[in-house]
Amino acid sequence: PPVAGVMDDLIAALRRGHALLQAPTGSGKSTRVPLALLDQDWLAGQRILMLEPRRPAARLTAAYMATLLGEDLGETVGYQVRFERRIGPRTRIEVLTEGILTRRLQSDPALEGVGIVLFDELHEMNLPAALGLALTLDVIANLRPDLRILAMSATLEAEPLATMLGGAPLIRAGGRPYPVEIRYADRDPGRDWLPALFATIRQGLVCHAGDLLVFLPGAGEIERVRERLVSLGEQGIEILPLHGALPKPEQDRVLAGPRDGQRRLVLATDLAETSLTIPGIGVVVDTGLTRKPRFAPGSGLTSLVTEAIPLASADQRSGRAGRLGPGICFRLWTRSQEGGRPVHRTPEILQSDLAPLVLELALWGVRDPSALQWLHAPPRPAWEQGVALLVRLGALDASGHVTRLGRAMAGLPVHPRLAALLLGSPP
Repeated sequence: PPVAGVMDDLIAALRRGHALLQAPTGSGKSTRVPLALLDQDWLAGQRILMLEPRRPAARLTAAYMATLLGEDLGETVGYQVRFERRIGPRTRIEVLTEGILTRRLQSDPALEGVGIVLFDELHEMNLPAALGLALTLDVIANLRPDLRILAMSATLEAEPLATMLGGAPLIRAGGRPYPVEIRYADRDPGRDWLPALFATIRQGLVCHAGDLLVFLPGAGEIERVRERLVSLGEQGIEILPLHGALPKPEQDRVLAGPRDGQRRLVLATDLAETSLTIPGIGVVVDTGLTRKPRFAPGSGLTSLVTEAIPLASADQRSGRAGRLGPGICFRLWTRSQEGGRPVHRTPEILQSDLAPLVLELALWGVRDPSALQWLHAPPRPAWEQGVALLVRLGALDASGHVTRLGRAMAGLPVHPRLAALLLGSPP
């Protein structure tokens, strides 16, 4: 894999301290790097924590590393996500979702026995990743100066992160394994993009022998497209959905690869954008859309919004077609429209309900977010609104200290509003 070419440089950098790794989709960074670190003398047998943004990615990345070692999960490599844990007494590499890291830090602030924390796909910069990074930096500054951080991504905004990590070096791996041809739409498909999508899918089936991966904004669109393409099943093409709400066996079915050479059409959300490897993909069809939660401080409400993806995400998606051989990516927007897209996605911390973050920091003993290091500082209006809500719910007292009720609320894997209802506190 491409990451093998920079492994010596990366290991040398980590021997000295923190590091950043920028490596393209399919380079092997999520699996080869943790395994290469196992025998480093500076780790001295300590554990490696690797963070993944999504539960399926955490589970499947761990499973693949265990396969490379010829072991079962829970031996050298294990994972933990919400409601699921496969970690044994000899586990050295633990693959976690970012929320699990926060819980681990709250119960063990020194991260005893851990030598390095790997933040995989850090470009996504969701709220749990931002919190986990800030808390880990606080641990390093006050308790564990020997603890290392490795930030990894295909599209990392390296300069500000390197500054946060004390001038950490950036290691860049080579290009993606195989070239991917990008084809743009001849004209803007407009708001009703489904006809253009169906025409592009049929074009992809004709022009390339590989399986197709179609990126759609959400599970609703996946089901509608699947219903409209049911006739492809009569042509021997298996149509498979892939999104976070699917049961684990159905996710595994997609990620196990084609059976008996049967051609597949995978309809996915941005769950398939990073980390997960879907075998056999030769064609990507990208609607250029995603659905994300957006918080409105004026109303105090969070809603799901369908929006255009940034260029960094488009690059990640196209790379899915170049894992096993030369591929093609069809984009459902014109070349001229691409110039209007942002380069990177807006960090979630800048447009989220911050009440959960405020509660976690209160548990950490922090009432002012400026006491910690952030790539993007929490906006003051959203922060103050989160504080006011938690005081109203009884999670914080008037001075901003966490209450006994607040501690109980933080132990539930739901938003503080729901936690208050479950615990019977007044709205």
